[in-house]
Formats: sequence, C-alpha cells, structure tokens
Amino acid sequence: MKTNMDFAIFQLLILVLFMLFLMCSSLEFDPVDNYLIDCGSSENTTIGDRIFLADNLNSTQRVFVNTSLEFIPSTYSSSLYKTARILNETSKFTFSIKKQGRHWIRLYFFPFSNEKFNLSSAKFSVSAQNFTLLKNFQPLNSPFVKEYSLNITSNSLVLTFTPSATSFAFVNALEVISLPDEVIPVDVGIHNLRTQALETVVRVNMGNIAVLPQNDTSWRSWEPDERYLTGKNLVQFVSNTRAVNYTRGGPSRNIAPPLVYGTATRLQSEKDPNTLANVTWSFDVDPGFDYFIRFHFCYIVKGPSGDLIFNVFLNSQFVFKYLDLNNETSNVFGAPYYMDVVTRLDNRNSIGISIGPTDVRNAYPDGLLNGLEIMKISNFKGSLDASDVELQSSLPASKTKTWLILGSTIGGSITCIVLVVLSVLLCRSRTRAPVDHSTEDHHTTVGSTTEENKSIISNSNMGYWFPFRAVQEATDNFSESMVIGFGGFGKVYKGVLRDNTKVAVKRGFPQSQQGLSEFKTEVEMLSQFRHRHLVSLIGYCNEKNEMIIIYEYMENGTLKDHLYGSDLPNLNWRQRLEICIGSAKGLHYLHTGSQKAIIHRDVKSSNILLDENLRAKVSDFGLSKIGPEIDQTHVSTAVKGSFGYLDPEYLTRQQLTEKSDVYSFGVVMFEVLCGRPVIDPSRSKEMVNLVEWVRNCLRTGDSETIVDSTIVREIRPESLIKFVKTAEKCLEEYGVDRPTMGDVLWNLEYALKLQGKDEKTRQENEISENQLENSVLSTEFSMGSMADLAGVSMSKVFSNMVKAENKDSCDIC
Repeated sequence: MKTNMDFAIFQLLILVLFMLFLMCSSLEFDPVDNYLIDCGSSENTTIGDRIFLADNLNSTQRVFVNTSLEFIPSTYSSSLYKTARILNETSKFTFSIKKQGRHWIRLYFFPFSNEKFNLSSAKFSVSAQNFTLLKNFQPLNSPFVKEYSLNITSNSLVLTFTPSATSFAFVNALEVISLPDEVIPVDVGIHNLRTQALETVVRVNMGNIAVLPQNDTSWRSWEPDERYLTGKNLVQFVSNTRAVNYTRGGPSRNIAPPLVYGTATRLQSEKDPNTLANVTWSFDVDPGFDYFIRFHFCYIVKGPSGDLIFNVFLNSQFVFKYLDLNNETSNVFGAPYYMDVVTRLDNRNSIGISIGPTDVRNAYPDGLLNGLEIMKISNFKGSLDASDVELQSSLPASKTKTWLILGSTIGGSITCIVLVVLSVLLCRSRTRAPVDHSTEDHHTTVGSTTEENKSIISNSNMGYWFPFRAVQEATDNFSESMVIGFGGFGKVYKGVLRDNTKVAVKRGFPQSQQGLSEFKTEVEMLSQFRHRHLVSLIGYCNEKNEMIIIYEYMENGTLKDHLYGSDLPNLNWRQRLEICIGSAKGLHYLHTGSQKAIIHRDVKSSNILLDENLRAKVSDFGLSKIGPEIDQTHVSTAVKGSFGYLDPEYLTRQQLTEKSDVYSFGVVMFEVLCGRPVIDPSRSKEMVNLVEWVRNCLRTGDSETIVDSTIVREIRPESLIKFVKTAEKCLEEYGVDRPTMGDVLWNLEYALKLQGKDEKTRQENEISENQLENSVLSTEFSMGSMADLAGVSMSKVFSNMVKAENKDSCDIC
C-alpha cells in the first residue's frame, strides 16, 4: 500500500515538474538589462506591457517637448515620437550592465519641427563603446528606428552623441535590452562575430504579413515582404500558424515568433507543375561590408508530392542545394528551421535572395521562405556607417592614373605583346614543362581534399603554372597598395614580373562563394581562346591553399569606372561607341568562335576592361557556360549573374541562351549612354532602375535627360537613334525577339559610321536610300532623310522615335 502511494506521489511530482516546464517555456523573454527611455518626456509612457520612463537622465542639455503631433501614424510606438531630447554638445548616456553579452540598442528618430526647432536640420554622429553607429547623420522625414546589436563585455555601456559643427543632435527614445544568448551566434563558419557590432538592415516576414514588436519576445519588428519581391506573379502567400511546432532542441520563439514561422511566401506552381521559376527578393544595402543573413524556414503547407526539396540562392550563388526540410527537421511537420550565412559585398548595393525548384527527379517544383534577417557587420574600422567605407575596387590615385595614361605610347600595345611573350617564356623556364600537377600537394579551397584538387587540375589543360613565391614577389607579398579591384572571388592586385611585365593577379579568398568550380572554369575558358577583345590568360597558381589567376594588365581599368563613380577622364561619344563595338566583337567571338557557343553569363560594365589605348576587352569568365547542343534551344541551369543585368527570361525560367548575354549587353549600352549605375537607390523611385527609367522616358517622349550631360552636345541624332533602337531590341522580354551579337555589332558599327568625324566625313559616309531600308532611319520616320536630322533637337528626335514605336521596323535583322 505504501509502495503504491509512493509511486502515486512520484507520478504527481513528475506531472508538476512537467507543468512547470511548460509554463517556463511559454513565458516571454525577461531581459536582465531593460532600459526604456522616452527622451524629452516629463512622464512615463506605456506601450503595450512596456513602460518607457520619463527622461530623467543626468544631463545639462535642454529637453524639447512637443505633444501636438496628432498626424503621426497610430503604430504601437507613435507616442514615443512626440517628444525629443536636444543635444547641443557632445553628450554621453551611460547604462549600467548587469549581464554581459549581446544587447539590442534601438534609437528612435523623427525630425518634427515647431516655432523653436526644426529637427530635420540636425546633423550628428553616434558611437557606442568603440563602434561608430552613425556618422554625420541627418534623419529622414518620417518616424523610424535604428537597431544595433553589441556584445558588451564590461559593466557599462556608453552611448555618445556628437553634433556636427554649427548643428545639434537629438533622439526621441532609447532602448538598451539584453538578448537571449541563442539569438546571435558567436561565429558563422570562419567569421567570428563575437567582437563585431551588427546593424539591422531589414527584417522581413514572408507571407506579406507584418509582425509588431509586442508579438516578438525581443520586441523586434518584422515587415511584410511584398515590396521586396521582383516577380509577384510567381508567388503565393500562405498562412498556417497552427502548424508551427517548436520542438525541443530546435529553434525557440526567441529565434522567431510563430507569426513568422506560420506564414510563408511560396513558389506558385500548382497551376503549372512544369514551371522552373525562381522566387526572388531584392534588398538595398551599403557596399563594402560583410553581412550576416539568417533564413527562416518552416514546412507548414504540404505540396502534392508530400516532399519539399528546393534550392536557396544568395546573389545567384547557392546557399543550399537540394534543401530538404523534412530531412532537416527529422520529418516533424511544422518544426522551425533556420540557417545563417555571412557574405561580403563589394561593388554592389543590393542583396538578392532566391528560392527555386531543383532538378531532382520526381521532386515537385516548389519552395518557400518564412522569414529573413539581414544585418550589417562592422568593418575593420569598427564602423557601421557607409561613409567609412573605402571600396577596395577603386583604382590608384588620380595622379597615378594620369601618369599611367600619359605614359602610354603608340607602340605600347606592341611592347605589351612582346613583354607578355617574354614573361610566358620566362615562366616556362622557371617551372617544369609540362608541370606535373599530379605530384603536387595543392589545396584550392577550404574543405576540399587533395585528391579532388589533383584530379581536377591534372585533367585540365590550364595554361602555365606559377609557383606561389613568384606571385608573392610580383605583388610585393600581396600588398594592399597594389590592390586594383575587388569582387565576389577575391581581390585583384597589380603585379610586376621579374622582366618588368605588368600583370593583373586575381587572388580568391578561401571563403569565396565562387570557389573551385569558378576558378577552374575561368582558367579553362581562357586557355581555350585568344582574341584581341578578350582579356588574355598568362597563368595560374593553385599552391598553398590558393586560387590565383594571372592576366594581362589593363592600364585603364573598367568601363564602369570611366562612366561614373570615379575621377577618371570622361569618355566622349566616339570612344564609347568604339568600346561597345570592341566588347560586342569579344562576345560575338565567344558565341560563334568555337564548335559550341560560350555564354559569358555575367556581362556588365565592370567586366569590360580598357587597355592603354582604350581598347575594350571582356573579362571574368568564372560563370561562363558552354551553350546548348545543336538539337537544343537552351541550357537549363541555376540563375547566376548580377542583378540589374539578368535576362528576365533566364531569371524566371532558368533557361540560358546566347540571347541572355545580348540582354545584359543592352543594359551596358544604356549605362554607356546615360553614364549612371544600373541600380541607383539614391535617386527617386521612378529613376532607381536604369532600364525601366529609360524605357519610360522613351515612351513618354521626355527623353533628353537620359543622355549623359558630358556627351549630349556631341552626339549626332542619327547615330543616337541607331544606338538607342539597338539597345531596345537587345532588351526585348523574350530571347527570340532579340538580335544576335553579330547583328548588334553590325548596328553599332553603323552607328559609329553615322556619327562620322566631321560634317564633310558624315556627308561622304551617307548611305543610299536602298541601304537604309533595313535601318532605323527608314522612311517610316516623318522627319525624312539623315541629312535632315543634323541639328534637330534631341526632344524632336526622341519624339519621332516614340511615334514610330508601334510600326513594324526592320531595324535589326
């Protein structure tokens, strides 16, 4: 009897403990450090179940109060923006820290104004410990929050506000709260986050549903994802919060709340099970920083097959190939899952996130994403401000550039060729010929085995091998002063061989997303062809864990740097046409110069290099792909390339053709004409995307503004029309409607001929009426012959282009 009673008590005890466990697991996170301050307010402010204390901080600074702002949107925190603390001199806010570790720091700003102050005129900097959060900051004209995360290892946190000269600082509200230890990892792969500060760039809830701070354990705000989608017709928003099943050992509510894991944006494939489209989101970011990215997944809606296998991409590179949520969550339906990635961004101001179907047989074309967080990581200066970035892709100082340009001579190209030949012969004499790579112990990527690398190298005819010590010597041991470029693969250095030959040395870093396959592809491609408008390979090195490619040195850098974003001399219209023609010749050779076409797949202005004579050469073949077989129309492959240049047909269908290069080249042509970036977030909404803006201007006839102001006076109208119509044809939605690169080349050469050298030459170069029948300047234009176009205003020229838009034209065959 006693035994039975003891057993009953034991059972009751277990039940009580279990109930206590459930109660504890359901409690909201209770931060040890929890400072909430309504700055400038004389009384406490209650927001949900949180109390923001009146601003009683010890400070001699003035407090400015305004309670008449009834027009502020009635969000959960709208009352926090009605008051502000004004800081006329450097001011420090000190917070006692009870628990060391990660903390959220949230700064609330809204530059309202009254008869005494106009907060929009404020300009100031903010720092925390040794990190710069904001520098010469001028707040936007709407309420917003700047959110940061710092790992605090002392007993206090000091926030410092420093007004700029003749200005002041202000803040509407402050938050300093502890984070749950599990939210931010100590490291991601080889990246150590322990000593880094983070800034929240965007936190998005897929399924197009906002999550307010009061529904998140750490009071985070999650915004809907629809505004970031690039193809809204491809998606389906789904919701099933009841399916979310937080399992022991898996992500908790502190990682993301049920409203995040219970909603998703999904590939719309039920109507067409054969679809091969990717769902893509695009986010604006500051270049020159590393970014911490967290993907949230939860299998809340079963597809027809019962399995959910898909690919995940970041900037067209695989993050996860064949992601099987069933396998990752031990077949627990509704179990949350997340993965973290760190990526480096240089020379691009956007992050593209995509999900898409796999090529796994019997896998239903599907994919979903539940949430996404993007955080900027502080740089080597300890700064999170974009003004503290020195992009490593910039060329040497202007004086050096000028000296290099002036130092080129008529015989420079001949000398360069001779030196390259001598360097190759010298390299052969210094290395074994042929090099027996099968006996070398080379590691090209972290995590790959020696045997794998041996087989890849030994089975490839990959040109001349350089020992690592020779590359070190050529680049002054990879001195930062020799850096001339920076990309997804790694840094590019200027090098000088022992015979004084200048070379460009591209050195991949171990964590490069491109890695071994792109290294091998580029060297193999460059080993196969030689063309005056393709950058030449000199050699490579895959010794001591290195992936290094050595090219001929291009004295004048990239086409992009000559169009915008640098202090290089402006190119005139004739030079721009000749550069386009040279680039088109290089691409035409790729498409037609061998038994199978080579598709470049990453045509953009930064991949067109210029030698000392401004001759254009296409570079960077790491993403190149062999074209389709004779009996095929396309190559089915994952989407890779650069946002803004991607062929929409390739992006949605994953079907790659030579016409994908043609589309990208059309974008480059508009860059050349307009002298501005393809994507420019600093411009007004309708002008952010170059292609959309130009098309709209051409459609409305308001088109004079699209031409780069430095060349607008020198372009002959007939040459301009030919150029613009050719670019428009390249940018047709469907590849079948686009010209070949051969057609594009013919039209560009014709546009150059129409430009002429002077009035006399232009008249001598005029072509008969019969030859003009296949030209954009045919009699369908009411303005008449070419001679009539000389001296006509740009607005008239574009006006007639718009009128002719709906007529059938044989502009490009």
